[in-house]
Amino acid sequence: MAAPSGRRQGGGASLWAALLLAAVALRPAGAVSEPTTVAFDVRPGGVVHSFSHSVGPGDKYTCAFTYASQGGTNERWQMSLGTGEDHQHFTCTIWRPQGKSYLYFTQFKAEVRGAEIEYGMAYSKAAFERESDVPLKNEEFEVTKTAVSHRPGAFKAELSKLVIVAKAMRSEL
Repeated sequence: MAAPSGRRQGGGASLWAALLLAAVALRPAGAVSEPTTVAFDVRPGGVVHSFSHSVGPGDKYTCAFTYASQGGTNERWQMSLGTGEDHQHFTCTIWRPQGKSYLYFTQFKAEVRGAEIEYGMAYSKAAFERESDVPLKNEEFEVTKTAVSHRPGAFKAELSKLVIVAKAMRSEL
């Protein structure tokens, strides 16, 4: 299944993401909530594990990371979540702070509840010291309205970071 238009980095989506980040950076202090960062262990062994956290008024938004990996030992990862002042936008970043993960991921899925993804990206290597993020190839992952996940048969097992920007779902009256 192809990623819905406008939800993956490239062309207009990367420009949109850059503009959003610039707008957030230029807003007055207090315009964006302080992100909540929670550390968790990514455990190898081939078994499916999951970690989730919620933010916003009444824990309105949830980000869940589900994965299976092989090799090595536990790695300490982080999940950072934040909301805009109006609580209509939600960000979720999942990453290994030391940059590159040495685990071999057999699957991954970062899922949001309470919002729809406007931008999603996956990286084989996270920025660390003087090195930059290295994105996965477009064919290795897919972005839907609620998840960023691996593409079976195309994903090359390297994952170090996931970024999601989502907007509150409209409630029907």
